[in-house]
Amino acid sequence: MKLVCISDTHSMHRRIPDIPDGDVLIHAGDCLGAGTLEDVTDLNDWLGTLPHRHKIVIAGNHDWVFQEAPEHARELLTNAIYLEDRGIEIDGIRFWGAPWSPTFMDWAFMRDRGEAIDRYWQRIPYDTDVLITHGPPHGIGDEVDNGLRFESVGCEDLLKRVEQVKPQLHIYGHIHEGYGEYARWGTRFINASTCDERYRPVNPPMVVEVIPVPAGEAGQV
Repeated sequence: MKLVCISDTHSMHRRIPDIPDGDVLIHAGDCLGAGTLEDVTDLNDWLGTLPHRHKIVIAGNHDWVFQEAPEHARELLTNAIYLEDRGIEIDGIRFWGAPWSPTFMDWAFMRDRGEAIDRYWQRIPYDTDVLITHGPPHGIGDEVDNGLRFESVGCEDLLKRVEQVKPQLHIYGHIHEGYGEYARWGTRFINASTCDERYRPVNPPMVVEVIPVPAGEAGQV
C-alpha cells in the first residue's frame, strides 16, 4: 500500500506543486488556516479533486473548528476519513489517528505533559500499523531553534508509547523544521510538514509503502 503524507498545509493545500498518486493520502493536522468552517469546505473541495482511493485527515493545533464545533466540521469533511482518537482498517492495514500535542501557549488539541496527555496515547492499540499524530515524539524530528540552541519539544509520553506499540510508520508534523524521515526500533518516523519554518508550502509530500502484518506479530501483545 502506497501512502502519500502531508501535514501543516495551513489552508495552502492548493499551492502544493505536485501530489503523487497513491492508495491513501494522509494529512497529519494543521490543515486549516483560521480554523473555520469555510476552511473545512475549501479543504474538502480540494480533497475531492485528488485521485487517491482513501484520504485520512486528523486535526492539529490550528484546526480550531474540529475542537469547537466538531459535529459541523465532520459533516463538511465528506471526502476524507476523520480520525480523532480512533482507528480504521484499510486493506489489512490498521491506522490510528490522534490530534494532540503538549501544551504551548493557547492552541487547540493541547494537553499538559504527563498524565493529562498520556491518557490519550494509552488508547493507541498495540496492533497499530500506521500511527498518525499531529505532534512528534520527543527527540525525533522535533527540534526548534529557540534563539540560543536547537531544542527538542516533542512529547516524551508519546515516545514511550510508540516504543511499546512499535508501529511500522509514525506520521506527524507540527514542528515544521523537523521535516524528513527517521528510523528507530524498526519504526519509520515521517515528519510530513508541508510548510517550512517561514510557513511556505515548499516541502514535497512524503511517499512511503506499508504491508499488512498479522495482528499477533505487530507491536506487543
